[in-house]
Amino acid sequence: MKTNIIEQLKKSYHGVMKDLKDPAKNFRRKRKFQSFLMTFFRTVLLVGLCFVILFPTIQQILMALRAPEDTNNPAVIWIPENWSVMNIKIAAIVLDYRHALVNTFKLSAIAMVLSMASTALAGYAFARLSFKGSGILFGLVLLTIIIPPQALSLSQYLYFRNLGLIGKEGSIYLMSGLGMGIRSGIFIYIFRSFFRGLPKELEESAQIDGAGVFRIFWNVMLPNARGALVTVGLFAFVWQWNDAYYVKIFEVSTERFPLLTMQLINAAENVYAALFYTGGLSLIGQDVWENPVFLALISNVSALLMMLPLLIMYLFVQKQFVESIERTGIVG
Repeated sequence: MKTNIIEQLKKSYHGVMKDLKDPAKNFRRKRKFQSFLMTFFRTVLLVGLCFVILFPTIQQILMALRAPEDTNNPAVIWIPENWSVMNIKIAAIVLDYRHALVNTFKLSAIAMVLSMASTALAGYAFARLSFKGSGILFGLVLLTIIIPPQALSLSQYLYFRNLGLIGKEGSIYLMSGLGMGIRSGIFIYIFRSFFRGLPKELEESAQIDGAGVFRIFWNVMLPNARGALVTVGLFAFVWQWNDAYYVKIFEVSTERFPLLTMQLINAAENVYAALFYTGGLSLIGQDVWENPVFLALISNVSALLMMLPLLIMYLFVQKQFVESIERTGIVG
C-alpha cells in the first residue's frame, strides 16, 4: 500500500517537473490564466455598469405598476404587493398624454428637419467655400456652444415678441431654420468636420460637369453625409423633445398646444383632477397634498411615459446611430 502511494507521488512529482521544464506549456497556462482574469474583470465591470444605468429605469417601471394604496407601504420595496396600472392612468391624465405626445412629436420632428437643413448648409459653407472672414464667423459659431443660453434669452424674447411669435411654435421653427436652434453650433461643427473629410475630387468632377454650388451640395455632398445626418437628426430630435427652457421662454406650451415637458413640470398641479377622474382619490384620500411620496411617484411615472417613445425609437435606430457616431468620429 505504501509502495503504491510512493510510486504515485513520484509520478506526480516527475509530471510537475516535466511541465516546469516545458516553457511552451508554462506560457500557454500563463496566457489562459491572464485571459480568464481579463474576462472576469471585464464581465464584472459590464454587469456593474449595466446595473447602474438600468437601475433607475427598472425602479420606475416597478413603481409605475404598484397600486396607489401601496405607496406608503414600507414592506413594498421592489416587487409590488398589488399590481395595478392606476398610476399609469393617472400620469397619462396629468400629462394630457395623447394630445401632448402628438404635439411634442410634431414640434421635435419639424425642428429636427429645419435644424438639419440649416446646419448642413452652414457646415458645407465653412468646409468648402473660402471667403473673407470665414474663420471669424466660425469662431462666433463655436462661441454659441460656450455661451449659456440664458445670456441670449432676453434679446431673443424681445425679437420674437416684435414678430408676434410669442406663444406660438413658429418661434422654435424660426430658430431651427436659421441655425440658432438648440445646440446648433455643435451640429455646424459636426457637418464642417465631416465635409472636410470628403475627397475634393467629388466636387471637382461635378464642377467639370457644370454643376453649381447648391447642386454640388444637394446631389453630391449631402448623399455622402449620411452618417452626419443621422447623428445630427437624432440629437436634434431628442434635445428638442426634452427641451423645457426655450418652450417656457417663448410660451410655446399652451392649453391649445400642450407639450410633454411643460406638462411634466406642472404635474403636481394636475394630480388632484387626475385622481378624481380615475377614481384614485378614494384610494389615496382627500389630503393628497400631504402625501409627497405619492406626488413623487406620479412625477416619476410621468417622466417614464415621456421617455418611453424615445426608448422605443432608439431600439429601431440603434444600429444606424452607432454606425453614424463611428463615421463622424464623435467620442465622449
